[in-house]
Amino acid sequence: MRVGRALVLIGGLLLASPLGAQHEGHSHAGGEAELGVVHFPVSCSEAARKQFNRAVAMLHSFWYEESEKAFRQVAAADPRCGMAWWGVAMTQYHPIWYPPTPAELAAGGDAVAKARAAGAPTEREKAYIEAIGVFYDGSEGVPHKTRAAAYEKAMGQLSDKYPDDLEAAAFHAVALLWTLSVSPNDETNPRQAAAILDRIAGKMPSHPGVLHYYIHAYDTPKLAPMALDAARTYAKVAPAVPHALHMPSHIFTRLGLWPDAIDSNRASARTARDYERETGMAGAWDQELHALDYLEYAYLQRGDDESARAVLDRTRAVRSVEPVGLSAAYALSAIPVRWSVEGRRWAEAADLKPSPADFPWEKFPIAEAMTAWARARGAIHTGDRAAAAAEIARLRAIRDRLAGAAQAYDWSVPVEILRLEAAGWLARADGKNDEALSLLRDAAAREDATDKHAVSPGWIVPAREQLAEVLLEIGRPGDALKEYEAAIAVAPNRFNALAGAAVAAKAADNMAAATKYSARLIEIASPSSKRPELVAARAFMSQKIAAGGGASSR
Repeated sequence: MRVGRALVLIGGLLLASPLGAQHEGHSHAGGEAELGVVHFPVSCSEAARKQFNRAVAMLHSFWYEESEKAFRQVAAADPRCGMAWWGVAMTQYHPIWYPPTPAELAAGGDAVAKARAAGAPTEREKAYIEAIGVFYDGSEGVPHKTRAAAYEKAMGQLSDKYPDDLEAAAFHAVALLWTLSVSPNDETNPRQAAAILDRIAGKMPSHPGVLHYYIHAYDTPKLAPMALDAARTYAKVAPAVPHALHMPSHIFTRLGLWPDAIDSNRASARTARDYERETGMAGAWDQELHALDYLEYAYLQRGDDESARAVLDRTRAVRSVEPVGLSAAYALSAIPVRWSVEGRRWAEAADLKPSPADFPWEKFPIAEAMTAWARARGAIHTGDRAAAAAEIARLRAIRDRLAGAAQAYDWSVPVEILRLEAAGWLARADGKNDEALSLLRDAAAREDATDKHAVSPGWIVPAREQLAEVLLEIGRPGDALKEYEAAIAVAPNRFNALAGAAVAAKAADNMAAATKYSARLIEIASPSSKRPELVAARAFMSQKIAAGGGASSR
């Protein structure tokens, strides 16, 4: 299973064209050349049809704000175009991200009612309206998962009935992706969705949905290499869309391609800020914050603390966000947590406070949990056992609050992983090494069986990487090296994992591995980084060269 040859061809053409160059920013009023190519036949007026395709292109790139505006313009241009209201209803449902809010459910249900009232002259268009209708109908009493599954089934039936309708196939593919298992080893739906996308890509290689959904389908440690062509093409196909500029970094991050991830998210954040200014947004747009979280992660993996600090400062300056949702909450919490814990700034970690203070944090338990975990880690390393125990108890309470909740992604699992990690470190601080290892092995096993949510570039610190660190601390470098290598296989090119592997290898007298990981650390790190682990790696490699070991670094 791979991205079709057409994607490789279009990527090559775009690289050779002005569109393949880095864009400094775009007006949000982009046309086909900046949004991607969509052909969605509808029975609306001629004037409305072009705008309809533009709205669908933005919908495929999850630019829900602008897509909704465009669909409403179609409805104004042709009041008899029921499909315009279908589009408005589609912009209120965000598959892959998170379930609609009550306000979005109300707006989507209202749009479905208007679509039905306006009517559709063809059976195909009626089928589209009724497909999204099954998602909104009875939303007060029917669980989200049940309605989402019903929508996926309806879109599958629509696509089967109209096999030449590539848009139906694309929307069925993304509906399948919503139902992805949380297990990174379950490839059933990714393969099914990718097979659908392969069929569309051969006919429409610059379709924004195809490229976007390929990335989501392959956004797992094992499958990510298969989406590299799509990742390198998507931003060139839809350069006006901040989310399209960001999405390639899902694959770049999985593969540890930090310069690519940085370029992707810098472009996305810059274009998002342009959008904030153009629309008069009072606060930060959640899409800017989402890109900044991925950007912070990538900077930290290069040891580029100066750039990472700039992202942190931008985040701390945020006083309000639009919209208030998971993307914003996650980034606002994760960025300072990443900064303090990845950099081992333990006093900062112990004193972390959610910011802005008046944000409704209680609605986003995972954001609360990440902060509690960081505070626990900080308290442990600064000697405040009582504070650490209190934060671990808080993690347990958050886990219990999330357990059994009707949600697309079971957040109680990552919260329990965080609790086990913090408890493991507390046991280690108390000298209970066997208990510490048992807790961290449990956390690592759970993490192996659970994939991260798409809102996050990765676990704050992989559990297996933490297990390796404890093994190294207690004098078992050979075992530590094995765990570091297992962590690197899933999350390649993480700075602290490579540095830890190099130290463990040296302590285990495995000079081949020590050379390998030291050289790799130097290769992926920013040349300006002054982290002590990098200084040590450079010194080690210099000694190897001086001793005639034949190793080289750059």
